Amino acid sequence: MGITQRIAGPPTGAGRGHRKPLHPADLRIEAWGPTREECIAEAVRGLVDSFAVVTGRPPYARAERRMTARSDEELLVAVIDEVIHRLDAYDEIPLSAVVRPVPDGGVVIFLVLARAAGAVIVGAVPKAASRRGLRCAPDPAGRWTCAVTVDV
Repeated sequence: MGITQRIAGPPTGAGRGHRKPLHPADLRIEAWGPTREECIAEAVRGLVDSFAVVTGRPPYARAERRMTARSDEELLVAVIDEVIHRLDAYDEIPLSAVVRPVPDGGVVIFLVLARAAGAVIVGAVPKAASRRGLRCAPDPAGRWTCAVTVDV
């Protein structure tokens, strides 16, 4: 895993993004976006970027999954764990992720997937999302931020 520069907070003016701050033994992903759904989708991008290069890979399949949880933090964990499950069970890596809200407070995730077999692996493969240091909430400026630790 590469070394990522520590930044005090999301870059000023950045509409959405993600980073992987240094974290001993596990992977830590921090993401931000203008909405809860864009923030969660950015966390998925951060997860994929942490272990694989998928640029230029051909799409293999599409998946849609509706998810609910008791809190925004648990929803983040559910989405991250779904991505890890698809990697483990079906050998699939998301090329893109779109997350949309549903009326009951849950989300629908739309994934465009590639076969993991041809991807360039650049980091430790994720095993599961942890509830340590979990965050998914708007910051004082109203921008959504989330953070999740992933066991590798």
